[in-house]
Amino acid sequence: MQLSDLRNITGEFNNSARMPVMFIGHGNPMNGIMDNPFTRALSSMGRDLPQKPSAILVISAHWLTKGTHVLVAPQPETIHDFGGFPEALYAVQYPAPGAPELARETKQLITSTNVIEDDHWGLDHGSWTVLKHMYPMADIPVFQLSIDYHQPPEYHFKLAAELKALRDKGVLIMGSGNIVHNLRQVVFTDNAKPFDWAIAFDETVKQKLEQGAFTDLVNYHTLGREAQLSIPTNDHYLPMIYTLGLVNKSEEIKFTYEEIQNGSISMRCFKTA
Repeated sequence: MQLSDLRNITGEFNNSARMPVMFIGHGNPMNGIMDNPFTRALSSMGRDLPQKPSAILVISAHWLTKGTHVLVAPQPETIHDFGGFPEALYAVQYPAPGAPELARETKQLITSTNVIEDDHWGLDHGSWTVLKHMYPMADIPVFQLSIDYHQPPEYHFKLAAELKALRDKGVLIMGSGNIVHNLRQVVFTDNAKPFDWAIAFDETVKQKLEQGAFTDLVNYHTLGREAQLSIPTNDHYLPMIYTLGLVNKSEEIKFTYEEIQNGSISMRCFKTA
């Protein structure tokens, strides 16, 4: 199926297939094998979608490149891109098929830069630890788009807007990172109290999302000390910028999960309603 197949006789896209766009705060890789409020919420997010996606495109904090790459592997490997965790986590496989034809269509949609086809990457833990709970059967094709880490936030916001046609093809597009992500301040104890600055910035982002003040979120460096502490590096923040670039003006934001884990990691998730 080509994107043009979805046009009706008036030349407009048939919106009955339009998928929401999501942002997932994925947090600790251990969530991949945990049964906790967050992972149960992920399961609900998969069940609550209006229809089963035709494919899933993930923009993950864990695929950073020079230039923009798209995953064209027909059977992506499950990447265990972390160290020092229990063997049970390394044993997990998420054998979802890839979507090479759709990945190449995605490449054609992006005209602002040359997209590089990549068949060496797989599904990193920003993808599979989430999808394992949302779609445990691994029967939906999955591919990823990398983050050109040499580009500023506005670049990613504008690039994301070029992908909107995929939503009309039933593709679920998901940014996977964390709004607040300061590993230097992580507290590795159960029920760690969130830092005041983490709570404050997470709440600021929530309010900006509700207001549709996306430009403020793209220019996060203007949001004060809490932003600096919450985003010491923006690798986990940029996937949210992609999600924002895909939101249409008529859409509202629905929050699907709220929590701060380990003191300094926001697990906030949201989607378009």
